[in-house]
Amino acid sequence: MKVHYYPETDSLYIELHPGPGATTREIADGVNVDFDSSGGVVGFDIDNASRHLDTTALEADALPVFTRLAG
Repeated sequence: MKVHYYPETDSLYIELHPGPGATTREIADGVNVDFDSSGGVVGFDIDNASRHLDTTALEADALPVFTRLAG
């Protein structure tokens, strides 16, 4: 999962799976969900993000740690 914040548009995108979305559905005012061609959720887009949450501090809790091996 990746979180992208775009200050120029005040948009927060939470990417659950890499890859393109095939369709988008607005589930609440300014909250859109991207779906892949199989109907799986790709990510969430939150418009006017700073109105809904504090964009100056993102916090992660209990995320797994992965180590990349040099190859």
